Amino acid sequence: MDHKWYVVRAVSGKERKVKEAIENEVVRQNLTEYIPQVLIPSEKVYEMRNGKKRVRERNFFPGYVLVQADFSNGEVMHLVTNKELIPNVIGFLSATGSSTTKDPLPLRQAEVNRILGKVDEVEEYEEKLDTPFIVGESVKVMDGPFSGFTGTVEEVFEDRKKLNVTVKIFGRNTPVELNYIQVEKED
Repeated sequence: MDHKWYVVRAVSGKERKVKEAIENEVVRQNLTEYIPQVLIPSEKVYEMRNGKKRVRERNFFPGYVLVQADFSNGEVMHLVTNKELIPNVIGFLSATGSSTTKDPLPLRQAEVNRILGKVDEVEEYEEKLDTPFIVGESVKVMDGPFSGFTGTVEEVFEDRKKLNVTVKIFGRNTPVELNYIQVEKED
């Protein structure tokens, strides 16, 4: 079997439904040897909302689903592009970048390794926050001894995920170093 990775264009926001529909049809039609894997490259992102740490998944490539497939069986391409079986599919990404079903272009192995490596890398380093802060921005401290205070971001340490924030305590400006998770942007 010659399995290669292909890019299927999907209606943005419907990637998960497309993935599930393809997987269900592959099992139903007993074509798992021709389509062993369907992926939506995504990462887990942590964000603070109302003082609570929330996890959500963010797609690397909105509107795209990766399919590992062998097209030696003609049914395989038809299955993926059949809009009655798989709603919300636009088609394969081809050499021209359009969504024609003729001759889908497989991804180069280097691209696949980069995408799959990025997915693995995110699984290894899970704590990734989605809310970078800007110097001069007003933030509310949500955790720690200064909880409830409002301050101004003075310095951002992206690499350490920390901030220097000036908080007014008893009428005096006091510099405090806080983690991203301890603060929330003011509305």
